[in-house]
Amino acid sequence: MSRYRELATELDGIGSTLDELSFDLLQEAMAAGATKRPDADKVLTQARRAVEKAARLLESLD
Repeated sequence: MSRYRELATELDGIGSTLDELSFDLLQEAMAAGATKRPDADKVLTQARRAVEKAARLLESLD
């Protein structure tokens, strides 16, 4: 496995972790009676998308 592929795999794991954090945050907000999406969720989603994009870019080098 190339170093690019290894790094892409690590980034995929980080993306999954960010997705889990986002889900937990949304569950907590709903339990607290929130009626709109927390600002932190928007940031987590943006970070997840950036990590996923980086992983795809690295895979294209492989």
